[in-house]
Amino acid sequence: MEPTKDAKPEMRSAGFLRRLMRRQLRLSIACAAIFLVALFALPLLNYFLPDLMATRVFGFTLTWFILGVLFFPLVWAIAWVFIRRSIALEEEEIKDIMSESGKVGE
Repeated sequence: MEPTKDAKPEMRSAGFLRRLMRRQLRLSIACAAIFLVALFALPLLNYFLPDLMATRVFGFTLTWFILGVLFFPLVWAIAWVFIRRSIALEEEEIKDIMSESGKVGE
């Protein structure tokens, strides 16, 4: 069945939402993986490299420096990347829908 000239892809259509949700799920998994690696790396570093982690940095042991000073900026950076990339994914999907609607009307 040929699409009519009035047929335009809906931004609320199931295909649009499914594609967007799949891309955002991949982004979420990647951000969660980075967070989990950072979260579990600290105890592992303490276990396997106790001498290195006991090194003093700015008056703190390296363990406390990483946990108290570096961990929160890392979490903020992950969140910032997630939000920026998520918005970009939505905008890309909207552009794709708009370009498809232009092709359908031709």
